[in-house]
Amino acid sequence: MSELSVSVLPGILGIDAALWDGCGAQANPFTTHRFLAALEQSGSVGEGTGWHPSHLVARLDGRVAGVAPCYLKTHSQGEYIFDHAWAQAFERAGGQYYPKLQCAVPFTPVTGPRLISAFPEVQAALLQAMAQVVRQSGLSGAHVTFCTEAEAELGRGVGFLTRASEQFHWQNDGYASFDDFLAQLSSRKRKAIRKERERAQAFGGTIRSLRGDEILPAHWDAFWHFYQDTGSRKWGRPYLTRDFFDRLHGTMRDGCLLVLAERDGRPVAGALNLLGRDAIYGRYWGCIEDHPFLHFELCYHRAIDWAIAHGLSRVEAGAQGEHKLARGYLPSQTHSLHWLSDQGLHDAIDDYLQRERRAVREEMEVLTEMGPFRRTPRDA
Repeated sequence: MSELSVSVLPGILGIDAALWDGCGAQANPFTTHRFLAALEQSGSVGEGTGWHPSHLVARLDGRVAGVAPCYLKTHSQGEYIFDHAWAQAFERAGGQYYPKLQCAVPFTPVTGPRLISAFPEVQAALLQAMAQVVRQSGLSGAHVTFCTEAEAELGRGVGFLTRASEQFHWQNDGYASFDDFLAQLSSRKRKAIRKERERAQAFGGTIRSLRGDEILPAHWDAFWHFYQDTGSRKWGRPYLTRDFFDRLHGTMRDGCLLVLAERDGRPVAGALNLLGRDAIYGRYWGCIEDHPFLHFELCYHRAIDWAIAHGLSRVEAGAQGEHKLARGYLPSQTHSLHWLSDQGLHDAIDDYLQRERRAVREEMEVLTEMGPFRRTPRDA
C-alpha cells in the first residue's frame, strides 16, 4: 500500500525547481517554480505584504508527487475573486476571518492548475491537507481560486463549495489573419474595430511587439513607470516591486511579450503579456500619455494579432471588462473552491453561491447572445 503525506513549505526555494515543475506546474507559466520564486525573491510576496508562502508538497512513497501554491493571507487584496463581504459579515457576527489559507497565484486572475499532480488521489489529498491546516491553525477557511474545471469538480466531491465567476477570452477559430477574424463579426462591430485601430495607430509614433532578447533593461524601466501609474490608481499601491521585473527578465523573458508604443523615440505606453503553450495572458498595462484607443490596440488587438500569427488558441485578457465583448472577446466561466471552518458561515456562503452560480450562467448566456459575431455560422 502506498504511503501518501503532505507537508507545508514556507518558501518556494525550499524545493528544487525540477521537482516542483515536474509535477505539472509548467502547464501554465504562472505556476512554474521560476515565476513563484520571482515573486518571493523580489519581495512582492512575503513579510509585510499579507501574502505569506505556505506551499503544500505531497509525497507518494517518499517522492514528490504533487504541489499546491498556497499562502496565509491577512487581507483579501490581489485575488480577483472577491470575498470582502464574507469577511465583513463574519466579523460582524463575532468571528475572525483573517488569516485565511489561499491557494492561488498572487495578483494573477488566470485559470491554471492549483492541485498540481498527475494523480487524482494526490490532488484530493492536497485539498484535504488544506482543510487540515485550517482546522489545526484556527483559520477561517481555505480558498482555491482560478482552478481548472476538473479541480472544481474534484473539490465538490470532497466537501468544498464551488464558485463560478466570469472573464472575457478571445478564441482562435483557425483564423488566417486579423481581417479573417473581423469578417466573422457583424458589419457594425467590424467597422468600429477598424476605425478604432486606425485612430490608435495614428497616435504619432510606432508600436512594437518585443519578445525575449528583444526586450532590453531600458524597456523594463519604461514599463515600471507605466505599471506604477496604473497600480496606484487601481489598488492604491502597485503589488509588484521593481525587482520582480528584473527577475522576470532574467528567467522568463522568452515567455514575455511586451507591446510598446513609442513616440519621438520614447516609450509612452505598454502592455505586458505572458505566453503559455497555447495561449496569451494579458497582465499589465500603463501609459504616461493618453491617446484615444491606444489601450485597446496594445492590450487586445495586438494580442489577437500575435495569437493568429503563432497559431495560439486563445487570448485571456485578465479580469473584468464587458468592453472586451465589442472587440471579439466572449464570456468564459472561471472556477474557485472554498472550505469554511465555521458551519454557520459555510451554510450562508453555500446559499449565496448557489444563487450566484445561476446569475453568472444567465448573464453569460445574455452576453454571448449580445456578442459581436454574425448570427450565421462561419462555414455557412
